[in-house]
Amino acid sequence: MSLQTAVQAHPHLIEIDQSLNKLVQKIELLNYINPINIEQEKRNFFASKYNVNPSFHYRKIDFDAHKLQQNLFSQNIDIIKDDKSRAFYRDVIYDYSGLIQCIETIGNHDKFYYNCLKSFGTPNDKDVENAKFILHFKDESTLDNEMSPIYTAEEAAGYFMDFMKQYNFPLKIKYSTKISAAAMVQNNTQTLILKKNHRFSINQLKVLANHEIGVHLVTTYNAIEQPLKIFSNGFPKNVETQEGLAVFSEYMSGCLTLYRLKELAYRVLAADSLRKGFVFADTFDLLHNQYKLNREEAYNISLRAHRGGGFTKDYMYLTGLKKVYEAFYNNQNLSPLLSGKVSLKNAEIITTWKEQGLATEIKHNNFAFNQNENTNVKLDFILRNLK
Repeated sequence: MSLQTAVQAHPHLIEIDQSLNKLVQKIELLNYINPINIEQEKRNFFASKYNVNPSFHYRKIDFDAHKLQQNLFSQNIDIIKDDKSRAFYRDVIYDYSGLIQCIETIGNHDKFYYNCLKSFGTPNDKDVENAKFILHFKDESTLDNEMSPIYTAEEAAGYFMDFMKQYNFPLKIKYSTKISAAAMVQNNTQTLILKKNHRFSINQLKVLANHEIGVHLVTTYNAIEQPLKIFSNGFPKNVETQEGLAVFSEYMSGCLTLYRLKELAYRVLAADSLRKGFVFADTFDLLHNQYKLNREEAYNISLRAHRGGGFTKDYMYLTGLKKVYEAFYNNQNLSPLLSGKVSLKNAEIITTWKEQGLATEIKHNNFAFNQNENTNVKLDFILRNLK
């Protein structure tokens, strides 16, 4: 079925999809969640001997959150004839509404945290047990030249440009001192943002290339090719699947290490510390003094968990990896999950839309998924035995 015929057959679905697309352009949580005074507050926290909690400041939102909520819920979803698609777009509206509530309460600790729970949930006891299971394994000896942080952000950019030669889409790179991660993809501008003052190891460059470019940018550019804008704007609860795919890309390309897996486990514990009422200094103490993480890593993981007032998203990297790993080894085709910002839970709707001519096969693939390059048997043992 041609796209034109499909559009004519489902005009109301297209109408709702395009209407929502106009509304949700500003709903990019990562644009607002990162403090604008990260480095200054880190210096202050270290100078206080880890006793005075950071006081983070955030970028002001540049849209009317209340009006946007009204416009979201005024959408006449009932005009969509297909039951599955109608139910899906109803979930989309509730999901975006939750993200708006997160954005408008950033910095308002309790309100933001409870809104975050609605949108992202929190680690359960099984997730915490999985994290502790990973952390009980003894650290592996690593080659110094693989793990030594010696490359500047500019040198990292050169590495990523070389990595990009296998893809036929452009790579835009920007530098920032206002992100908590070493690198991140800004979906709405198709840009890879690098932390300006960060030093990268060769292993981290491989990890970020396969994670950020191999999945996050691949799904960004695949989404642009799709007839429906929802592939770009994001399916409900897509974060777990997208981050799971990204870490699985690290695994398949052979650059996932026990060290990196432990980092994801520490993130679960940091997110769980929010549920226990920990303030920043408490989470830092847990990681630095109890688990003996160096202070830079302990600070960064604590920052990721406490930004905004309590951001639980980070536990999903590990739960997502577990689910994608299981899907792959149960012979589930991962290609549909690269078609945009989609989720395992809603993968079935993609099949429906393909049958209706409203979704297409992916244009850009993740080359790491073609062949498993992992040689670390300990990682396989761990991933197979997560609960």
